[in-house]
Amino acid sequence: MRRANRQSCDIIQAALADGNCVISSQVVQEFLNVATRKFAEPLSVDDCLVYLNSVLALLCQIFASIPLYKRTLELRKQYNYSLYDSLVIAAALEAQCTLLYSEDLQDWQKIGELRIVNPFNGRNNQ
Repeated sequence: MRRANRQSCDIIQAALADGNCVISSQVVQEFLNVATRKFAEPLSVDDCLVYLNSVLALLCQIFASIPLYKRTLELRKQYNYSLYDSLVIAAALEAQCTLLYSEDLQDWQKIGELRIVNPFNGRNNQ
């Protein structure tokens, strides 16, 4: 298993064990899209359903709302992230997260109380 895959699995296992981690419905949508279309070995719909029920449903706590979209647009304007990246950030802020793991956003950036960290860059993230 590639190092990044192992780290991803470790993060997810810790999230499930700790019970203090959340994802948004958009993260669920992005995962399902990537898992069924872009993985080296795409997951079947049945495999996605198993993962949805056993992992994603347990972590998904932030759902689309008009206030979330408003905050998303404000963040997009202020930080110049894409709409979808801004939506992930807005959801993390709504959940009052202090740490957001992402390999796509600016590593170590702080937005309010939220720190964005790339878990694959080798830096100690805890």
